[in-house]
Amino acid sequence: MNSHSEHQQARLAEWHRVVFAQDYAALSALLAPDVQFRSPFFWKAKTGAAIAAAILTAATTVFDDFTYHREWLDGNDWALEFSAQVGELSVKGIDLIRWDDAGRIIDFEVLVRPANGLQALGMAMAAKLAEMGVSL
Repeated sequence: MNSHSEHQQARLAEWHRVVFAQDYAALSALLAPDVQFRSPFFWKAKTGAAIAAAILTAATTVFDDFTYHREWLDGNDWALEFSAQVGELSVKGIDLIRWDDAGRIIDFEVLVRPANGLQALGMAMAAKLAEMGVSL
C-alpha cells in the first residue's frame, strides 16, 4: 500500500469514526466553510458548513441500522454506498464526497432510492430539522 492509499484509508477510518460515533464537533471540523451540500430534497446546493453540519447531524439521527457497504476512493473523490432504515422502510444510497487537499469536505452529494424510502426520509428529515430549529 503506498502512502497515498494509506492516507485515504486513514481518512476513511476517521470518517467512519465520526459517522458511527455521531461526533458532531469532529464532523463540523471536517467541513470546509463554503462546502456545497446536494440533496435529493433541494433544487440547488446548500452552501456553508453550518447548514451542511445540521443536515448531516439530522440524517444520523433519522437513519436506523446505517451501514456502509462498497466504498470507492479516487484521490479526493469518494463514493460510499450505504443502506439504512427510515421507520419501516429500507433505503439504499450513495454519498459522493469531494475533499480538498487540506482534508476538508468541499462537496457532499447524497443519492437515495427507492422513491417511497426517499419520501419517508424527507418527512423524517424535515421533522428533525424543524426540531433542531433549522429552516432551509
